[in-house]
Amino acid sequence: MRHSFDPASLRKTVVEMAYAGNAVHLGCAFSIIELLSCLYRRHLRYDEADATDPMRDYLVLSKGHGVMAQYACLHELGWIDRTDIDQYFHDGSRLKGLSDAHVPGCEVTSGTLGHGLSVGVGLALAAQRRKTEQKCYAVIGDGEINEGPIWEAMLFAAHAKLDNLMVIVDANGFQAMGTTDEVMKLGDLGAKLAAFDFDVLTIDGHDMDAISAAIENLEGRKNGRPKALVAKTVKGKGVSYMENVNAWHYSRLNADLYAQALRELEGASA
Repeated sequence: MRHSFDPASLRKTVVEMAYAGNAVHLGCAFSIIELLSCLYRRHLRYDEADATDPMRDYLVLSKGHGVMAQYACLHELGWIDRTDIDQYFHDGSRLKGLSDAHVPGCEVTSGTLGHGLSVGVGLALAAQRRKTEQKCYAVIGDGEINEGPIWEAMLFAAHAKLDNLMVIVDANGFQAMGTTDEVMKLGDLGAKLAAFDFDVLTIDGHDMDAISAAIENLEGRKNGRPKALVAKTVKGKGVSYMENVNAWHYSRLNADLYAQALRELEGASA
């Protein structure tokens, strides 16, 4: 049975985790909520009873610092429980502030940016060689694209004709120390990806129907080319005082801001 993966409810779980653990990285988790919601709700093939099912599709969160968004989805699936949420980032907790492959449903240990995509390429290549029809969706950040290994992985994906790989770029326009234009200008990401022989579409990364339609469009192209989705997103999406405020890459919630965030998100899901 598929779950709702309601974006406002997922964001509420993220806020609860961040407040419980006095943790950072809210903004970069919020920008990928709809992307992950859409994947878990409509596209990923997985066995709800077995997170390690060998025939599952893979979701590789290369931008591992946004992992609270994935944890919220895994909580809805029942793969992590309420104690995990309430003890997030506490001493002894299995949920850390970066993606960890020891957590059921997390395919990679990431957060050292630039490396997760290479793992995703390897998973896609293995599935291709085994002829399993498994897909690999790799979520990367636009700031992460500064890393050279990202482009090496893309070159190899095109060389190996991995049309079972979809790279999803969370293009929120920010990274830890400023805007992407200030730190290292990216130019036309779609054109760059196309130059690396990817099939590319650019969409609103908060429009669930547009995300799903784009994924279906790209997956319908059985042409030996890897796929890429450039998702235009808003860092901090869903809580008014966080949206496009890069301070929320590293800021923490106090009691008043926590209460305000919950009020806004409860209103959004009503």
